[in-house]
Amino acid sequence: MQVVIMGLGYIGLPTAALIASKKIHVHGVDVNKSVVDTINKGKIHIVEPDLDGLVHYDVQQGYLVAGSQPKKADVFLIAVPTPFKGDHQPDITYVEKATKMAIPFLREGNLFILESTSPVGTTEKLAKLIFKLRPELKGKISIAYCPERVLPGSVIYELQHNDRVIGGVDAKSTDSAVNFYSKFVKGELHRTNARTAEMCKLTENAYRDVNIAFANELSMICDKAEINVNELIDLASKHPRVKILKPGPGVGGHCIAVDPWFIVADFKNEAKIIKQARLTNNYKREWVIEKIIKAADAFKKKNKRNAVIACMGLAYKPDIDDLRESPALEIVHDLEKMKYKVLAVEPNVSQHRDLRITDSAKAALEADIIVFLVAHKEFKKLSVEKDKVVMDFCGVIK
Repeated sequence: MQVVIMGLGYIGLPTAALIASKKIHVHGVDVNKSVVDTINKGKIHIVEPDLDGLVHYDVQQGYLVAGSQPKKADVFLIAVPTPFKGDHQPDITYVEKATKMAIPFLREGNLFILESTSPVGTTEKLAKLIFKLRPELKGKISIAYCPERVLPGSVIYELQHNDRVIGGVDAKSTDSAVNFYSKFVKGELHRTNARTAEMCKLTENAYRDVNIAFANELSMICDKAEINVNELIDLASKHPRVKILKPGPGVGGHCIAVDPWFIVADFKNEAKIIKQARLTNNYKREWVIEKIIKAADAFKKKNKRNAVIACMGLAYKPDIDDLRESPALEIVHDLEKMKYKVLAVEPNVSQHRDLRITDSAKAALEADIIVFLVAHKEFKKLSVEKDKVVMDFCGVIK
């Protein structure tokens, strides 16, 4: 079997590595030459436990090769970004471009899979695009949608063991995709249609977003009521049917901060709670900035100088290097634009095109105001002097 994977990012590369580890030949495609060169050296360009060793093994064994163009294969899998544009409108430009790159190489009997999180109806739209350019393939290839369900930091394990929802444009396509995933997924494979599978992915992340919004809203209420929100959540969650999430400075990442907007865009009148959750989580970032500014201005008034503010964490969640849609990163950018003295601390990222970053958590202890934005494990080991101004927005301090 020959597999082509379009996109070698946080999902595409681990998927390629896992499939290749089953002695299936994988040709990974990425438009970034640096990414292609890095992978062909048996190395990786992202931070993900266990991935570096797996990629190195796959490349050495000859089962994983990266390139800038697709080739003929049995299975084509699309794993490229789907951001939004303008007023939170879904942007499937990358998906369409990747599909168009693959179309000349499609042949009878092929399986074409979309994994990128997409608005409802995208898989059917791609099928129409394929058959418009290659009408002779209609009824002769299988087309399906299968979203990933992984947690950064344990992607390899979850790609193998999590259940998958697989929906084809027809029953034959569903069966073909289920047969393919059964070669490397140990979790249960659930059959459905393409539209339901697309909505399933969006629903999962909208559900999580709504629950995070509840925690973030609660944190702002508790701040005004002078109640320790973390203590409150621990106590309330002792109820046998209550499990409240921990609040943070907002919501980031390539899924939860983006996917609910795909539902809102297509169902404006119906998705009221989903939209409000998105607005609440986005507002939490602004609220955090206001709290930091208030503390910095108070410090300046008392000490007759500008405070050095250590912003602890830039990633969108603990112990990873992923900065996509990160509220912590946006908070740092906004503070710098307002000319505050900011020390950006991120143990998992050594450099950034727009920021000067230190990966030393201890260096931040020299700052005047220490702001915890991401609960990295390194931060929980720090011993902060009592005279420091400490602001904890993510539950680092017990």
